Amino acid sequence: MLLDSNEAIVVEPDTKATSCVIWLHGLGDSGAGFAPVVPMLGLPQNHSVRFIFPHAPEQPVTINGGAVMRSWYDIKSMSLLERADIDGVKESELKVKRLIESQMDAGIQSENIVLAGFSQGGVLSLFTGLRLPHKLAGIMALSCYLPAGDKLPVSISEINKDTPILQHHGEQDPVVPLDAGEMANIALISAGYSVEWKSFQMPHSVLPQQLTEIGHWLIKQLSV
Repeated sequence: MLLDSNEAIVVEPDTKATSCVIWLHGLGDSGAGFAPVVPMLGLPQNHSVRFIFPHAPEQPVTINGGAVMRSWYDIKSMSLLERADIDGVKESELKVKRLIESQMDAGIQSENIVLAGFSQGGVLSLFTGLRLPHKLAGIMALSCYLPAGDKLPVSISEINKDTPILQHHGEQDPVVPLDAGEMANIALISAGYSVEWKSFQMPHSVLPQQLTEIGHWLIKQLSV
């Protein structure tokens, strides 16, 4: 599966890909930020999982003084309820949907696709996954929140109502406070979603131990 290097970094398995993880990065990062984690996940040597790490578009970010950087959407305020520019979220949602559908066109069933993300990317993975009209293998949301804070997105698709959701968050996170992730978790559980939640002794980051647990979760969801 070929993607332009300006769009994403793709890590192919040694065998023919039968499943896929699309992993969205955080504010100011790029697909290169998480691409090196693949060997750290502990997947079987002969696994058939394609990893795609897309690059967010470059755009001005209000809270950073209008500086241009890779961002899935503008962040207008540090207030959780006003943080995400919903129009920008929806614009990036369309890009992620097209990427998912391109994998489906390439022969990978949507039920074998995990949508994952960290921080801003996690916000987008939740928003897109909950609204997606295609059944996913899983949704992973690391150190993130819901765009509306304590409310689920509108126009939710029921097809992923029982799709496993993995939420991780740092207990010393100064960027996205722990209670922002907990707020999203409460909203998801209250709506009947199947959510696995875990917090770690860390700031706004990812730990080696956490990557091992993510690997175990991926093995389970993708039957690797």
